[in-house]
Amino acid sequence: MNIPEDLKYAKSHEWVKMLDEETALIGLTDYAQDALGDLVFVNLPEAGDEVAAGETFADVESVKAVSDVFSPVTGTVAEVNEGLLDAPESINEAPYEAWFVKVEHITDTEELMDAQGYEAYVKTLE
Repeated sequence: MNIPEDLKYAKSHEWVKMLDEETALIGLTDYAQDALGDLVFVNLPEAGDEVAAGETFADVESVKAVSDVFSPVTGTVAEVNEGLLDAPESINEAPYEAWFVKVEHITDTEELMDAQGYEAYVKTLE
């Protein structure tokens, strides 16, 4: 399993890439996209929307089911990756490049795990 060292992770299988102290990109982990199967649709929030740690901010539809995507942090959506709307399969192809949103003014990062912590957590699920 691919777990990049430079990211933080949530137990709900989202990754967080800190761009600076208050800004981050959020996406789905390799584990999540693999469990979901082939993604065919993604529903994203809009720029300016508030997101809260542990709350749903998007959903993805696979050939299996529709699944919620939870925000690993609290903040304001600054930018949305519009490319995912036309190419949701890019989440399957490159999960750590296919970010969903850029969030500013982030807080509530205490629960995030480093790569080793996330890897250990995933092993408890197998």
